[in-house]
Amino acid sequence: MKVLVTGTAGFIGNHLALRLLERGDEVVGIDNLNDYYDVQIKKDRLARATAHAGFTDIRANLEDKAAIDKVFKEHKPDRVVNLAAQAGVRYSLINPQAYIDSNITGFINILEACRHFGCEHLVYASSSSVYGANTAMPFSVHNNVDHPVSLYAASKKSNELMAHTYSHLFGLPTTGLRFFTVYGPWGRPDMALFIFTRKILAGEPIDVFNYGHHRRDFTYIDDIVEGVIRTLDHVAPANSDWNSDAPDPATSKAPYRIYNIGSNNPVELLRYIEVLEDCLGKKAEKNLLPLQLGDVPDTYADVDALIEDVNYKPATPVETGIENFVRWYRDYYKV
Repeated sequence: MKVLVTGTAGFIGNHLALRLLERGDEVVGIDNLNDYYDVQIKKDRLARATAHAGFTDIRANLEDKAAIDKVFKEHKPDRVVNLAAQAGVRYSLINPQAYIDSNITGFINILEACRHFGCEHLVYASSSSVYGANTAMPFSVHNNVDHPVSLYAASKKSNELMAHTYSHLFGLPTTGLRFFTVYGPWGRPDMALFIFTRKILAGEPIDVFNYGHHRRDFTYIDDIVEGVIRTLDHVAPANSDWNSDAPDPATSKAPYRIYNIGSNNPVELLRYIEVLEDCLGKKAEKNLLPLQLGDVPDTYADVDALIEDVNYKPATPVETGIENFVRWYRDYYKV
């Protein structure tokens, strides 16, 4: 297939592009190389993909409708994976406009291009953040998610609603993937594992929010990518049994699906740090702090729908995933 992947200099997008290229797909990659975090790591990620003959590298902003339309018109992708977005819960409290520009305006441009230029299937990144104030565990795609606690979460919930509209009106098959705390080699420098590793090695204290009692469904990057590929290959079907009197939020009479991709095994943050300390061979100095505005105390993914539809469940334990990350980090930063 020819697959358009947005965010190919990003953490998940880069890993996905490599996997698609390795199995023989052509990949058209879009990224704007913005400076939300260190641009050099984005360039280094991208270099891994541009080494492949089947990769086309394009600089563009999702908000630039003319540029996005041009890419679709020239390259005619069979399927699309939209991973480019303004990420980060806490940053959405500081710069909310960035989330509207990228995650709302950018996403409507992707939807419109898929509609007008032909697309067999659109897969897009949602987030576990959409569960917001929900406390029933594990989080199920069949539960209502109408109480986001950050603008980032609201923008991802908006993507799911927008996608459903296009599935309903135009028959565009769409699949939304709610990712749960992704980590691993080539990760994002703004995320906890990266920050903790850098500070522990430098002998600096680490900020541990919610006094370390967060529980997160930490999900290893390879497991995330496997889930993306399996759902990409499984074009979203309509649910003929969908009942408007008792509507299922995860399916529809339109060709629309929502899945959680998480480890289904929440780990307390203090345990996560303990594993990291073991891998680094060095103890952390912890600055214990209360829960931050916009954060949720726990995440826990129900992945039954993913297992049922594509026969997949993430399985990498944090001990293995963190060890792989630390090995990569030491090699990349020569520490």
